[in-house]
This record gives sequence, C-alpha cells and structure tokens, in this order.
Amino acid sequence: MDKIFRWASWAGVILAVLLILVPGTGEAARHNRMNELNYFQTTELTIDGRQAFRIEIGMERAPAKYTASVSAPDRQITVDLQNMKRGELHQDIRLHSKLADSLHIRQSRESAVQVQVHALQSVDAADFRVYTAERDRRARKPYRLVIDLLEPQTDHGGSWKELSGRAVVIDPGHGGSDSGAIGPTGVMEKEVTLSVSKKIKELLERSGARVRMTRLTDVDVYAPNDTAKEELQARCDVVNQLPGAEAFVSVHCNSFSNPAAHGMETYYYAPSAGGRRLAARLNEELARAGGLYNRGVKQAEFYVLKHNRVPASLIEIGFISNEREEAMLRDESYQWKIAGAAVRALARYFSEGSSRTENMR
Repeated sequence: MDKIFRWASWAGVILAVLLILVPGTGEAARHNRMNELNYFQTTELTIDGRQAFRIEIGMERAPAKYTASVSAPDRQITVDLQNMKRGELHQDIRLHSKLADSLHIRQSRESAVQVQVHALQSVDAADFRVYTAERDRRARKPYRLVIDLLEPQTDHGGSWKELSGRAVVIDPGHGGSDSGAIGPTGVMEKEVTLSVSKKIKELLERSGARVRMTRLTDVDVYAPNDTAKEELQARCDVVNQLPGAEAFVSVHCNSFSNPAAHGMETYYYAPSAGGRRLAARLNEELARAGGLYNRGVKQAEFYVLKHNRVPASLIEIGFISNEREEAMLRDESYQWKIAGAAVRALARYFSEGSSRTENMR
C-alpha cells in the first residue's frame, strides 16, 4: 500500500513538472477556465449618419465566442456567449434610450450566458451590429462584446400585399374653424392630423388600398361653425361614400393642462369586436414606431366610434401640450413613422381575416 501512495505522489510531481515545462500547457488551461462578465457601459452616438445606442459588456479576457440573432416581431436582439459566467452584472438593466428600453442577462446554461436587448422599434439585420473589441487600457475598458443599435432608416417606399383592394376611411381630427388643441409654440392639432393622415393615405394607396379622407384640406367637414354633432356625423357619413368600406381610423393629438402629460393611446367602442382588435394593432405598432410612453388601449364612447358602421379606432399620437412631443409631432420624419405604423397595423388587422361586417353591436 505504501508503494502505491509513493508512486501516486511521484506521478503528481511529474505531472506538475510537465505542465511547467511543456510550452503552452499552462496557457491552454487558463483559456479553458470559464470567462466572466465584469463591465457594463452605454453610449449615445452617431454611426454613418444614423443615431445609435452602443452597449458595451466587458469580460475578464478574450476571445469570446458568440452567436447573434434578431426577432423583428418581438423587437428583440439576442446574443449567446459560450464558456461564460454572468459574474456580478445585474440580470435586468433599464436602458435610457429612445432605441431600447431594457437589457437582460441570463445564465442560460452552466457554461453559457444569453444577453437580450429589447428595442423600442422593429429591427432587422441592418439596424444593429454585434462585435468584440480589444482591451483599451487608456480608457480603462476590458475586452468587450459591443452591441450597436441603430435608428431604423426611414423608408417611404414599402407596400403591404394584405392591403390590396381594401377600403379604408382616414379621419384627420378637427379642421377649419376648429383648430383642436394648440401646443406651447403654437402648433395646431388640425395641422398635424391632416399632415399625418395624408401620409397614411399615400402609403395605403401605394399598397393598393382604396382610401377616402374625411377632409383633404383645412376645412370643416360639415360647415363652418357647425355643431359638434353635425360635424362628427358628417365624418361618419364619409364611410357611406366609400363602397365596401372596412375600417375607419381617426387621427388626433392629445392635450392636457399639465404639460408633463405624455404618451400615446388608442380607443375603440366597447361593443365593436373589430374596433377593439383594430385599436390593439394600432397601439402595438404606434408604440414600436414612435417610442413614446404607451398609455394603452382604451374604451370610449366618442361619436365617430359609437356611430360608425365599420370597425373604428381613434388614435392619440402624442401630447401636443407637451413641448417635447409637440416638437416631435410637427417633425416630418416622426410623422412618417406614425403613418407607417398605422399602415402596418391595418395590414396586420386585415391579414388576421377581418370581415367587412365585423362591427356587430
């Protein structure tokens, strides 16, 4: 028995000497040791003329093996890191950016970490980049995984086959003698709603839809200085002027006495199943595109919803009484984002098999 122990001891000594003498053996063992995350930083910047949000996640050493993927419907970028431990980084991190709102780090397996970035808008392969960066001793940064999230490029040329042949009424809120709400710097709701509605009309028609607007210029729909009921009924009556009309979307800007009020929301008339579904799709797409606080999908007895014979939704695309949102509402690029979102919502609504009679009370 003593001989066995002596041989085991000598074997241990010989193995230790070999590890020291054989070139690269100690280094290989060090690289096989589990890597660990140890650093986190975010930066707002511009890349190739596009606004961008950079996320840097540091680690003890290089290299880092990873795979990256994106789920456009879920607005989620996922990076899987191999041979990695989460370390002391928080699992859930709130991001202060108009491009992404949260990041989640999970130990997906004993030797793998998954990083998920939740974007505020739909993203595709052209809207993000994932790569590794070497240690930067001057900036005191370790080896890093870098995720650059870029502002989606505006594209006014898209089309949606689900909209071909569909018939939609777009209602720019207010107009003529009724300015609607007025923002801190004088922007009028009636101007914003008309501009956004025209963009929605253009995108719908480009996709083959038939569109009728309740007004095309700055006018009252019924008559100047008419009663509220006369004006609102005239808007509902436009549905009868469009053969086979299937949906009605009324565009508005919100306003409140407290200038801090902010966000977007959509409305429907409770008994209308189609209106509820349309409002939900509009809410989802507006939240993704605009990046504003989502106040939700709500029920209301607004005249143009309650007295409409087709599924209808009223959308509040931002608070014109909020100085920041007023500036966004008058911005052409933001208006195109909102228009694109409304059209995507309508495409989704129709693709789900909507019926021309889906407005049963």
